[in-house]
Amino acid sequence: MNNINIIKSEILSDNWYTLRKITYQTKSVDGSIVLQSREAYDRGNGATILLYNKNGQSIILTRQFRMPTYLNGNESGYLIECCAGLLDKDNPEECIKRETEEETGYKISDVKKVFEAYMSPGSVTEILYFFVAEYSKEMKVSDGGGVHEESENIEVLELPFQQALDMVNTGEIMDAKTIMLLQYAQINNLLV
Repeated sequence: MNNINIIKSEILSDNWYTLRKITYQTKSVDGSIVLQSREAYDRGNGATILLYNKNGQSIILTRQFRMPTYLNGNESGYLIECCAGLLDKDNPEECIKRETEEETGYKISDVKKVFEAYMSPGSVTEILYFFVAEYSKEMKVSDGGGVHEESENIEVLELPFQQALDMVNTGEIMDAKTIMLLQYAQINNLLV
């Protein structure tokens, strides 16, 4: 049921990504027409992955600086996260394979899409595609760390799965996509 009539769309910023102000009419529950205005940030869609090793009961995560978290009270600005990246012009599966190799140094070929979700639908247009994949030491082709030309400075972490779950409880892991994938792995017994 689409009761939206866009009246005006203004670009407020087109620097890194695009921030638009949308003015629209919508029909309320009582049938009256209401004029509203919202801002929407379009940064493209993305993909994320949890790499896990059943035999070692371990996972691969990354640590990197995130300015918005620093501005919102994260004293160091660093977050521990699952590998992720923007799709650019790739499909989600190709994107996550590329990002995995760039960020973690692991070259994977078999990935499993587990779900997709809007991460902040009140203000951001992004859909994130969630994947899981097994890794082994033999798949390590580089140190990872991200793409130098993109000023990425990513630390690769191999952690025991249980330790990562404990880090969610202590607040050491606060990234939503990472928490979602860790909980997916726990609920679906991926490391059993």
